[in-house]
Amino acid sequence: MLYRKMPKNGDMLSILGFGCMRLPVQNGKIDEDRAIRQIRHAIDKGVNYVDTAWPYHGGASEPLLGKALKAGYRDRVKVATKLPSWMIKRREDMDGYLAAQLGKLNTGHIDYYLLHGLNGALWDTLEGLGVVDFLHHAIEDGRIVNAGFSFHGLAEDFTRIVDAYPWEFCQIQYNFLDQKNQAGTAGLKYAAAKNLGVIVMEPLRGGNLGIATPPPAVQEIWNEAKTRRTPAEWALRWVWNHPEVTVVLSGMNEETHIEENLSIAESAHAKSLTGEELEIVERVGRKYQELMKVDCTGCGYCMPCPSDVLIPGCFETYNKMHLFGEIEMAKFGYAIRMSGIVGDGKPKYASQCVECGECLDKCPQHIPIPEFLAKVAAEMEGPELEKRLAFARKLFHEEQK
Repeated sequence: MLYRKMPKNGDMLSILGFGCMRLPVQNGKIDEDRAIRQIRHAIDKGVNYVDTAWPYHGGASEPLLGKALKAGYRDRVKVATKLPSWMIKRREDMDGYLAAQLGKLNTGHIDYYLLHGLNGALWDTLEGLGVVDFLHHAIEDGRIVNAGFSFHGLAEDFTRIVDAYPWEFCQIQYNFLDQKNQAGTAGLKYAAAKNLGVIVMEPLRGGNLGIATPPPAVQEIWNEAKTRRTPAEWALRWVWNHPEVTVVLSGMNEETHIEENLSIAESAHAKSLTGEELEIVERVGRKYQELMKVDCTGCGYCMPCPSDVLIPGCFETYNKMHLFGEIEMAKFGYAIRMSGIVGDGKPKYASQCVECGECLDKCPQHIPIPEFLAKVAAEMEGPELEKRLAFARKLFHEEQK
């Protein structure tokens, strides 16, 4: 495992951090035994930064991490969690949520505490409610050690938030598709110039950049490289190639993915990619931007939908249809998944959207969700949907006999 120094406090952090937003799930809930094994294995292999948050897995992520860090594992890591900024109505709420999180995590302090999902307006609200006073007292009395923020807003708001408080670190979405999105490369360099540690989330864009078998047009470009690497390795190495990056978070929930990421993190030094390799990554990025229809990362912040639309699932199947060109297979998969035939039996179609707009303020990517759901419904449903459902019911009914 390679380590990089947090600029202000000198902490040596593993360049790979374990993100607890996408833990393994069984029957709709975290598969606790498996998730604990995965987290502890990563720590045994050198990971010493673990990230969670209040809303992850419907509130179940923090307690799970608290369990995983028993038996001496807590002393071996830096724990990061986040104040649910959008839920704060009063100054007292901040202390209340922090106290609850300390209890959930079964710890006396949070090593790296972030204000979650800031944009300009949310920062202004929190500042007006006294968040600076909250951070001052929480650090002074030892409940938190280092203060930071995660960001999902406009570039101009990022710089003013960086300048508004003596942060130790920040967390930004960064990958080779998001160089000019949100904080972007300019924000990365600005934060580093201000001596902030930078934690990177979504290095694989919700897994889209790490698909083992990428679209043929993308694979053709990867094949031009002299050094053979998986798509996930290319994407991770591209982020780690930036010396301004301290830690890259990966939401790992498959053992094979964990092993691959641990292996890459043994040799992914800053400035190790050649000019030729960087040009190949740029070309892959342009190709993905041509193929992808919705900039969804699958974070799930838009959920639950009041109309029961499975928003991330709708966008995932829609994107894959356009990425891989397997139209009928994608539409059949959409029918099965959104009908609930193999799940809880409740429909989750894009066409159920009533354009209430509740999801719009929640989306970190600022996607016009109702507009895209209408496109999904038009392309993925239509008159053939019932035929696909009839076949699916017959198929799964026969399998169950």
